[in-house]
Amino acid sequence: MIRTFLFDMGNVLAFFSHEKMCEQMGHLCGRSESEIRTLLIESGKQWEYERGMLTPAEFHHWFEQAVGQSVDFDALALAGSDIFELNTSILPVLDSLKAGGHRLVLLSNTCVSHFEFIWNQYEVLQRFDDFVTSYAAGAIKPEPAIFECALQKIECAPAEAFYTDDIADYVDEARKLGIQGEVFTNTESLIGQLACRGISL
Repeated sequence: MIRTFLFDMGNVLAFFSHEKMCEQMGHLCGRSESEIRTLLIESGKQWEYERGMLTPAEFHHWFEQAVGQSVDFDALALAGSDIFELNTSILPVLDSLKAGGHRLVLLSNTCVSHFEFIWNQYEVLQRFDDFVTSYAAGAIKPEPAIFECALQKIECAPAEAFYTDDIADYVDEARKLGIQGEVFTNTESLIGQLACRGISL
């Protein structure tokens, strides 16, 4: 029996684009999308932010130093976060699972700015009972520490939890811990995966 469902956020609950993020941030300082990608993604700075190693204020300061000019704090936060499109097809699935008495837990590599944007923009995270985020855990998937946090949040045996994520390596890591898991491709496929486990929506 499955008691708890773990959901990834990016490209499961909401689709996102790093290209759009870098392009929008570049518009604030006259830099190209590729230049911002080098500064932010290829340097690993975005992953530091998602590990919680930087506060939003510290990230803003770093960005100003990196591009050599002042950038409005709120404009930067919006440019870096307004990159999501809600996966509306997942909402009835979440609601049905909740109605069936299941526990919902988020398990996501994300920074505080992205989490807050999704929270304020869409009524999806409010459906969850608890949250395991990389910035709070100080670790990013597939590192063991973030999965250890997840095991504390599921409030059931690992075998009684089900995890879906669009990245296969992360699902594999959860399976090593005894959690049931499937790679997310689309909502229709997820519904079929749950049906095979006796969960009819």
